[in-house]
Amino acid sequence: MSELLSGELFAGYGGLALAIERVFGARTAWVADLCGDPAKGRDHKEPHGAPCTILSSRFPDAPNLGNVTQVAWHKVPRVDVMGGGSPCQDLSHAGKRAGMKDGTRSGLWASMCDAIEIIRPRFVVWENVRGALSAEATAGDVERCEFCVGDDGEPPLRALGRVLGDLAELGYDAAWCGLRAADVGAPHGRFRVFVLAWDAAAEPADVGHERSRPAWDGRPGPANRGDRTAEVTLLPTPAVNDMGAGKGLEAWDAWTDRMKAAHGNGNGHGRSLDVEARRLNVERAGSLLPTPTATDHKASGATYTPTGSHHAGTTLTDATVRQPEAFGQYTAAVGRWEAILGRPAPSPTEPTGKGGAERLSPRFVEWMMGLPDGWVTDTDTTRNEQLKALGNGVVPQQAEAALRHLLSVRAAALEAVAA
Repeated sequence: MSELLSGELFAGYGGLALAIERVFGARTAWVADLCGDPAKGRDHKEPHGAPCTILSSRFPDAPNLGNVTQVAWHKVPRVDVMGGGSPCQDLSHAGKRAGMKDGTRSGLWASMCDAIEIIRPRFVVWENVRGALSAEATAGDVERCEFCVGDDGEPPLRALGRVLGDLAELGYDAAWCGLRAADVGAPHGRFRVFVLAWDAAAEPADVGHERSRPAWDGRPGPANRGDRTAEVTLLPTPAVNDMGAGKGLEAWDAWTDRMKAAHGNGNGHGRSLDVEARRLNVERAGSLLPTPTATDHKASGATYTPTGSHHAGTTLTDATVRQPEAFGQYTAAVGRWEAILGRPAPSPTEPTGKGGAERLSPRFVEWMMGLPDGWVTDTDTTRNEQLKALGNGVVPQQAEAALRHLLSVRAAALEAVAA
């Protein structure tokens, strides 16, 4: 089989591209992202900003096509797989919920439709936030008529329905699912909606879901061990508002000692816990870290409550800097991710250089997101830029698991048609 090529729109730090490369055995041929301030993105003509620096560093052979609204797609090299996480600002529950409509950032999905229509990839991958299930959308090219879905009346068209309808209009069959990062072992609960679409007129082929699973960063890839994470205490997902200072690392050192007592000292390449031991630790602990967000660098958030799961508004700075003595509740979640990634967690905090104060470490957030060590933090970007980029991305292992599941759904659908 010849080499498969992929391209990614709205690429960010390339987390979805990493998953597509692994699942399909593809090479990223191009990316498209302005990479600047979302509020100013349509005013810029050339790619710029921290995500562009990351993309050029990690995909040096993939040119950045820039503003998706200005790309001449008929001149772009054809790819077999096209991926994209169109802007989520107007779909997210954290925003104003303007929806997937003309004139909104999330309405840039229409530009991805233009690319799909012209390039005709064999597969399309779309990912977005949970709000895609409920945010309203205009109909786009779906059934433009007096009594169509999306007109006045109930029920309104939702963003995910718009995406699936547009893909059907373009001649693609599709399947979708929702998955938390915690469902593949990550120590936080980032939820994402994934869509896999395939050209209904193309020759069916067994692509992707049977391929071998190479290691992440030269280490064993995540396996589906069937661990349930509903009772695990996860860290708050990284947000862009966690850049404040806190106390010293004495409490963190004490937590590290507890980690070593629970999981062993490791050998510099991570813990080697067996599945049953990790499952028991998960059941004992009960909390996930707060999910990374694009505002972690501001270090704002609600007052931290150390008992039980974190409350809405709790940031990573709350969980790691302001209340390090409570970090022990995340022991199981952190230890499990260490075992899956095959490398120990970096320190969650770093010195500010001001009287021994500490702040959230981007390298810890990078580790939380399942990225190879240094993927973001070893690029020519500032700490604040790194935290913003990490807070906007997808966990590659999460996307990989979703795509493998959706490929199995596709295979079953093709078998049913052929029967």
